[in-house]
Amino acid sequence: MMTATLEHLPAVADSEEAPATRSIDLEFSSAREVHAGLEEAVSELIEVAAKDAGCGILVTRLHPGRYTVALDQSVPFGETYEAIAA
Repeated sequence: MMTATLEHLPAVADSEEAPATRSIDLEFSSAREVHAGLEEAVSELIEVAAKDAGCGILVTRLHPGRYTVALDQSVPFGETYEAIAA
C-alpha cells in the first residue's frame, strides 16, 4: 500500500488557477511499490516545473519506505537529484 500527501502553495487571491503542487510525501509498505510510486510523483512535478522553469526536482529518502519528492531551487531546471536525509 502506498500513501501520498500533496503539499500545495497558499492560494493567491488574484489567481484563477489552483496552486501548483510543490512537494509530494510518499510512504511505501513494500519495496516493489517504490520505483513506480517515485516515478509517478516525479512525472507530476515535471509538469509543474516545466511551467515555471525555475527549479529542478529533489527526491529525498527520509527513511526506508518514506520519501519526499519536491521542487527545489538548488537543483537546476531539467534535472532530478536524489538525497538521503541524515
